[in-house]
Amino acid sequence: MSNYQLDARNSLCPMPVIKTQNKVNELEIGDTLEVTCTDPGALSDIPAWCRINGHQIIDSSENNGIVVIKIRVGE
Repeated sequence: MSNYQLDARNSLCPMPVIKTQNKVNELEIGDTLEVTCTDPGALSDIPAWCRINGHQIIDSSENNGIVVIKIRVGE
Protein backbone atom coordinates (compact mmCIF):
# COMPACT_ATOMS: atom_id res chain seq x y z
CA MET A 1 0.00 0.00 0.00
CA SER A 2 1.23 3.42 -0.92
CA ASN A 3 0.19 6.98 -0.14
CA TYR A 4 -0.42 9.56 -2.84
CA GLN A 5 -1.43 13.22 -3.01
CA LEU A 6 -3.53 15.11 -5.53
CA ASP A 7 -3.57 18.91 -5.76
CA ALA A 8 -6.93 19.95 -7.22
CA ARG A 9 -6.87 23.50 -5.85
CA ASN A 10 -8.42 26.24 -7.97
CA SER A 11 -10.55 23.68 -9.85
CA LEU A 12 -14.31 24.14 -9.88
CA CYS A 13 -16.98 21.44 -9.86
CA PRO A 14 -16.90 18.85 -11.33
CA MET A 15 -13.11 18.92 -11.87
CA PRO A 16 -12.04 17.90 -8.32
CA VAL A 17 -14.14 14.73 -8.65
CA ILE A 18 -12.90 14.04 -12.20
CA LYS A 19 -9.26 14.56 -11.17
CA THR A 20 -9.82 12.29 -8.17
CA GLN A 21 -11.38 9.61 -10.36
CA ASN A 22 -8.52 9.79 -12.86
CA LYS A 23 -5.89 9.47 -10.12
CA VAL A 24 -7.70 6.64 -8.31
CA ASN A 25 -7.80 4.70 -11.60
CA GLU A 26 -3.98 4.69 -11.54
CA LEU A 27 -3.77 3.31 -7.97
CA GLU A 28 -3.94 -0.14 -6.39
CA ILE A 29 -6.57 -1.41 -3.94
CA GLY A 30 -5.60 -0.31 -0.43
CA ASP A 31 -3.59 2.73 -1.55
CA THR A 32 -4.51 6.06 0.00
CA LEU A 33 -5.02 9.35 -1.80
CA GLU A 34 -5.07 12.75 -0.10
CA VAL A 35 -6.97 15.26 -2.25
CA THR A 36 -6.47 18.98 -1.58
CA CYS A 37 -8.90 21.39 -3.21
CA THR A 38 -10.57 24.77 -2.80
CA ASP A 39 -14.06 23.86 -4.06
CA PRO A 40 -16.28 23.61 -0.93
CA GLY A 41 -18.66 21.32 -2.84
CA ALA A 42 -15.94 18.67 -2.88
CA LEU A 43 -16.71 17.94 0.79
CA SER A 44 -19.95 16.31 -0.36
CA ASP A 45 -19.17 15.47 -4.00
CA ILE A 46 -16.04 13.36 -3.45
CA PRO A 47 -17.54 11.28 -0.59
CA ALA A 48 -20.65 10.66 -2.72
CA TRP A 49 -18.45 9.51 -5.62
CA CYS A 50 -16.52 7.25 -3.22
CA ARG A 51 -19.72 5.62 -1.91
CA ILE A 52 -20.90 4.89 -5.45
CA ASN A 53 -17.52 3.47 -6.48
CA GLY A 54 -16.59 1.45 -3.39
CA HIS A 55 -13.86 3.65 -1.93
CA GLN A 56 -13.57 4.67 1.74
CA ILE A 57 -13.25 8.18 3.16
CA ILE A 58 -10.63 8.04 5.90
CA ASP A 59 -10.81 11.71 6.85
CA SER A 60 -12.07 15.03 5.55
CA SER A 61 -11.63 18.60 6.73
CA GLU A 62 -11.97 22.21 5.66
CA ASN A 63 -9.77 24.97 7.01
CA ASN A 64 -9.56 28.53 5.65
CA GLY A 65 -11.07 27.50 2.32
CA ILE A 66 -8.80 24.48 1.82
CA VAL A 67 -10.58 21.13 1.67
CA VAL A 68 -8.55 17.98 2.37
CA ILE A 69 -10.08 14.55 1.82
CA LYS A 70 -8.23 11.29 2.41
CA ILE A 71 -9.46 8.24 0.51
CA ARG A 72 -8.62 4.54 0.72
CA VAL A 73 -8.96 2.91 -2.68
CA GLY A 74 -11.46 0.03 -2.77
CA GLU A 75 -12.26 -2.58 -5.39
